[in-house]
Amino acid sequence: RLGCGGSCSLLAASLLPRILHLHKMPKPFSVRVLTVESELEFAIQATTTVQQLFEQVARTLSLREVWYFGLQFVDSKNLLAWARIHKKIVAEDFAKDAPFEFRFAVRYYPEDAAEELIWDVTIRLFYLQIRDAILREEIYCPAETAVLLASFAVQAKYGDFRPEIHRPGFLANDTLLPKRIMDQYRLTRAQWEERIAEWHKDRATLTREMAMLEYIKIAEELDMYGVTYFDILNKKGTRLYLGVNAEGLNVYEHDNRLTPRATFPWNEIRDVHYSSQTFTISPMDRKSKDFVFYSEHLRANKRILELCMGNHELFIRRRNPETLDIQQMRQQARDERMHRQKEHQFLVRERTARMESDKKRAELEARVRKLDDDARAAMAALTVSEKQARQLEDQVRQAHLETAAIEELWRKANDARIQAEEAARRYHEAHTATADEKGTLLQATRDAERRAKEMQAAFKRKEMETHQLAQQLAAAREQQQKDSSALVAATSAAREVQELPAGPDTSVLDGEDDDAAVQQYRSAVNEDMLDNVRKHVEQERLALSSKNAHIKQQLEALAAMLDQERDQAKMGELDRQHAENVAAGRDKFKTLRAIKAGNTRSRVAAFEDL
Repeated sequence: RLGCGGSCSLLAASLLPRILHLHKMPKPFSVRVLTVESELEFAIQATTTVQQLFEQVARTLSLREVWYFGLQFVDSKNLLAWARIHKKIVAEDFAKDAPFEFRFAVRYYPEDAAEELIWDVTIRLFYLQIRDAILREEIYCPAETAVLLASFAVQAKYGDFRPEIHRPGFLANDTLLPKRIMDQYRLTRAQWEERIAEWHKDRATLTREMAMLEYIKIAEELDMYGVTYFDILNKKGTRLYLGVNAEGLNVYEHDNRLTPRATFPWNEIRDVHYSSQTFTISPMDRKSKDFVFYSEHLRANKRILELCMGNHELFIRRRNPETLDIQQMRQQARDERMHRQKEHQFLVRERTARMESDKKRAELEARVRKLDDDARAAMAALTVSEKQARQLEDQVRQAHLETAAIEELWRKANDARIQAEEAARRYHEAHTATADEKGTLLQATRDAERRAKEMQAAFKRKEMETHQLAQQLAAAREQQQKDSSALVAATSAAREVQELPAGPDTSVLDGEDDDAAVQQYRSAVNEDMLDNVRKHVEQERLALSSKNAHIKQQLEALAAMLDQERDQAKMGELDRQHAENVAAGRDKFKTLRAIKAGNTRSRVAAFEDL
């Protein structure tokens, strides 16, 4: 109709297969993956395998040590399950209409995290998962150890303790301890925070990554660390727990997941397999009979087998020489860690220098303020002494005038006395005066003598008073001279302090994360420094190991204090079992050594007798 001839029909015919192909292509759907610190979302196809999704998550997290991790989900029975790596995601046993949601988590634990974990990102993921497991009480942790771990967690989050930043209450929004501990002891949150902050000060000089690794190393000593528990039955039908971990299989009584009753290391196990609900473990010692147990669910046996195979594979790998790839990874991670350690040392030195400079400046400012106060006091004292001196000078002048006036009155009274005596003598010689006249003359003579004596006494008193005023004036002038000298000295000292040179410039450290200082350091660092870094790291490692005894003493002292604050009525079964182990002198490693005694046959027999 449009006049295009047969070309339009030919074009439509050529495009039709492509249009049909696009119509048949499956639409991508969303999968959510939760990690301990983030939530990831991916668009995948129906053909996407678990392996492909796992690799995509690992790339997103920049994770290379992937063999420790797995993808976990809630299956149709509402149980936690691990996704099988070669299976398609849509083929996993999700509940009907449930979203495709996985949890990226640690599946296999190392025997010694400090020796085996290579990259900091791996250490961080382990640390976060272990910390959350302790806070959620999936791993039992006694109160004193929880406080110690919390101090390392605070160091990992906030870095070195800085009093100008980390003021009381700075931990108010952090979850520090399991709720069981907060409820079980008669201590306020502020008291717990105070204890943790006090121990946080002892973690100084540790980088965040070192603090995380120390946290993991302490957590490794907890009885439930790295253990996955399964409900099982032995041949007698006794309900027990099977604990699968990096070193082997442990068997626990059903009411005690802290203390294993039997253990079977991986190097003593030749084969593991199951048939229906029966699980069989064949020992390396062919003379020993198989270790057999039962589970109530077939799914449990499948998961036990997968977990055993993965742990056994890593157990064998640890005892073989490392591949070249692992060696290169380890060397690269070591070099990067040393660079960061050197940067951290630089920041610590600069921060210490700033603190010392601030301290000296504060001392100088306080000294200047004191000297200013002294100068003001000296000025006030000088003003008072000058005023007193002027008043005394006026009093001395007035006293001199009064003394002169009294002296003049004394002289006149004395002249009057002499004249009266002379008149009386003349009258007496003339014998012409009447009796009244003689009496009057005698009285006048006596009055003149009394007046002269009074004037003489007043003169002496005024003279003494004048002398005293003169002495006071001399003392006031001397004090005035002292006050004047003190004022000059205080003013000069204050001027000298204010003219002292300023401390070192540490303005590059004013940023929250000290990025400027790090950048300044990186521009100057070179390969020649690495040898010194390695020596310093080794010295710090030795210094850290020497603190173990001090930490042990701290834990014992805190445990003794907490025992007095514990509400015994709120103790759980795990608390009582832990207290019994401590009272008996047992810990995780002593218990394992004790139950490893004897051969495999004796341990199988002990298991069957439970």
